[in-house]
Amino acid sequence: MVEFTIGRNIKAKCDKLIISVKKNDVIKLLNKDEQILESAIKKQNVSDKITEYNLGDYKVYVVLINAKQNPVSWQRLGGEIWKKVKSSREIKVQIVGAIAENLYDFSLGVELASYSFDKYFTKKPSDFYPNLERIIYTGSNLKDFSGYKSFAGLANCVRYARDLINEPANAINPQIMADDIKRLEYLGLQVEILDEEKMKELGFNLAMAVGQGSVNRPKIVVIKWKGNPKENGFKIGLVGKGVTFDSGGISIKPSANMGDMKQDMAGAAVMTATMKSIALQNIKQNIVAVVGLVENMPSGASYRPGDIIKSMSGQTVEVGNTDAEGRLVLADCLTYIQKSFHPKYVVDMATLTGAIVVALGHTFAGLFGNSPKLISELRSAGEYTGERVWEMPMDKEYDKQMDSGIADMKNIGNGRAAGSSTAACFLHRFIEKDTKWAHIDIAGMDLSDGSKTLYPKGASGFGVRLMNRFIKQIASDK
Repeated sequence: MVEFTIGRNIKAKCDKLIISVKKNDVIKLLNKDEQILESAIKKQNVSDKITEYNLGDYKVYVVLINAKQNPVSWQRLGGEIWKKVKSSREIKVQIVGAIAENLYDFSLGVELASYSFDKYFTKKPSDFYPNLERIIYTGSNLKDFSGYKSFAGLANCVRYARDLINEPANAINPQIMADDIKRLEYLGLQVEILDEEKMKELGFNLAMAVGQGSVNRPKIVVIKWKGNPKENGFKIGLVGKGVTFDSGGISIKPSANMGDMKQDMAGAAVMTATMKSIALQNIKQNIVAVVGLVENMPSGASYRPGDIIKSMSGQTVEVGNTDAEGRLVLADCLTYIQKSFHPKYVVDMATLTGAIVVALGHTFAGLFGNSPKLISELRSAGEYTGERVWEMPMDKEYDKQMDSGIADMKNIGNGRAAGSSTAACFLHRFIEKDTKWAHIDIAGMDLSDGSKTLYPKGASGFGVRLMNRFIKQIASDK
């Protein structure tokens, strides 16, 4: 982790970064040794590009920015700077015309970009050992860096989600993940683990069916945050799909890339990390999360295509494909959170369908819902954080595909076409009339190839910043 400090009149030579809108302001910050850069800087274009000047003992990096920099721009700049200067021991940063929050976003970008998952290396590659230990902000009117606390908490939670998702399935199963979530009670969260006996008593039949083929038994984890004890109940409910490994079950997946199915619990990891973030930031809102943790494996005990299962809602589901398991887990969790806690808003998140990747690639997560206000709030939060979502349709024609000839519904549509929309229509059948609900399909966004500045290769943690911002927006909505 990088240390961020405020400094004045630092004389020791170290690498320097100067960020400003105006070239003349940059030139004013150069010392006598650096005056040779003046003509070069005057020729530099305003392009948000980082220009590097090597002065032998140290380097000077100059960024000429546009006047209107949004939070994501500052974060991306921090991430780009990290890549440039991580071999330095420390760097002195001078930003002209910035406010404190700009520096906080810049620092958040450094933290997001500098993440690595190196736990299982016995001999770590050299690039896992960046030299950069300290970033010193100078020339600002900041007295201290205490305002960064909430940003640091958010960075911590993105890293936490990434850690969970990056773990192999032999290190994270339903019991281990449930126990890890239970540990978060030290932050003031209330965590309850529902074991298989309690799940059976409550009617989690769909979730239990998905997990019945595995030796690792399913768990449901309920996480509560009472940030506003004066209010009764919970305004916001979060639901996450936590399939700690998805082989596809009897409808087994192809072997190619099956190892990536350790990340099929990304929705649960993100919603758990979101709950951690609101505790660290002490958000004054009552929020409850339910995550369904199962492992979908083939065995003699597995559920089968053709099975008919009665859900917690009382509706019956014909299993058309055991690899369409995430929606079954979510369905019972959605029913439970509505019946038990009656939140005004419910948002679920899941790596649900490959079809959403076909539709949106790796740029947007798919967004479905029954409330224009909720959809608008989530899109706004996505634009603010750079974790963007795109609204997708749930037409009656899609919903009709989920009808079964021998049960209330089936768990797959008619073929692969519009698979993400038919999956959302399935979930919608478990939403009560007065509940404002949204479903976010993060398949395609949960893993990064390392090409995006703020997402190192591996688990992205996509959704934590989005949901944290959304909750803050709703919390301020009177």
